[in-house]
Amino acid sequence: MDLKKSMEAMTRAELSIPGGVNSPVRAHRAVGGSPFFVEKGQGAWLVDLDGNRYVDLILAYGPLILGHRHPVVVSALDEALKKGFSYGVPTTGEIDLAEAVKSAFPSIEKVRLVNSGTEATMSAVRVARGFTGRSKLVKFTGCYHGHADHLLVKAGSGATTFGSPDSAGVPAEFAAHTLNLPYNDPEALDETFDTLGDEIAAVIVEPFVGNMGVVSPTPEFVKALCDVPRAHGALLIFDEVMTGFRVGRGGAQSILNVKPDLTCLGKIIGGGLPVGAYGGRADVMDCVAPLGPVYQAGTLSGNPLSVAAGLATLGVLETEDPYPYLDETCGRLCEGLADLAREEGVPIQVNRIGSMFTVFFNEQPVTDYTSAMASDTKRFGVFFQEMLAQGVSLPPAQFEAAFLSIAHGTVEMGAVLSAAAAAFAKVREA
Repeated sequence: MDLKKSMEAMTRAELSIPGGVNSPVRAHRAVGGSPFFVEKGQGAWLVDLDGNRYVDLILAYGPLILGHRHPVVVSALDEALKKGFSYGVPTTGEIDLAEAVKSAFPSIEKVRLVNSGTEATMSAVRVARGFTGRSKLVKFTGCYHGHADHLLVKAGSGATTFGSPDSAGVPAEFAAHTLNLPYNDPEALDETFDTLGDEIAAVIVEPFVGNMGVVSPTPEFVKALCDVPRAHGALLIFDEVMTGFRVGRGGAQSILNVKPDLTCLGKIIGGGLPVGAYGGRADVMDCVAPLGPVYQAGTLSGNPLSVAAGLATLGVLETEDPYPYLDETCGRLCEGLADLAREEGVPIQVNRIGSMFTVFFNEQPVTDYTSAMASDTKRFGVFFQEMLAQGVSLPPAQFEAAFLSIAHGTVEMGAVLSAAAAAFAKVREA
């Protein structure tokens, strides 16, 4: 595969951008080689600068559930562009998007739009602290909640990939307020609250983790999340930036039958454009300025282009209900991947929820951060490179989720499985 133009672009990028990329995992340091640079996307496919085509299983890490340049989203953006780019004053589109979010998430009585998932989680934690008058926060190892100082402690995603989950530049005083516990360990949660319960403002969690690879919660852990914080007057924050509208219209909380106090959203509600949101109980959200003392603001919050793309995407999801198709298609793909690996004698674990999945090169089930870290990252690197050579674009790290869209059909699934057959053979030979 010729990547001459992409390699030239990377050389040029490294002169002006740290590492040549604007988000670390894009540099391919975890899998070797150099990244391709995208020229365009359409449906389930990407085309790079050299004209190579790839089945896209990254999908901007989740928001493109309709695929690239879905005509309904493109039309909505065209109409929005005729009116203006940004105003810094309210629009009725913001109300429409807030109402669409509320209709899908019964736990959300009021919602505030922001510009990113990081802003959403950062703001939700601030609101929880303001509402409870407490300082400490509980999070779980391997769960990534954005790069705010108090949340970048034992994080997943790219931080895990680079082996440095604690970032330089985070003051020890900030980190001291963040209590890090093992995911899927209800006893640890209970013991922590027994000791420090009156100091803890909130528990924040990815209900289905996507940032150490896809990992699901046990029923016992879900019950503890519901019961323990509430018993001590703390709030439960679901970070559904990745899972919201992705695993189902009502997110992970609709599947788990949980009603968190606050929910963080992003990705899909912007239809591929930058966006975030946090919302929840009205009494908690009424702490936010201008009603209350918790300050949070943003000139570009509720940007009309992001709102238009988000409303168009949510409209398609509501009217077409593609979730059964996505679930069935992703299920068949994951079964096919497992079968191919078994035929080649390559031990893997395929974790999936809805249309997001991870192939772990691991002999044992992956249920938490410790078991995820036992995965063979070198084998994943071989697998990744061969899949790329065969025209399939996976997230360039073992500890990430891959995604499908409604544009992924029989042709695309056949291409992925054909590539995987060659890739598992290459892994076995390596």
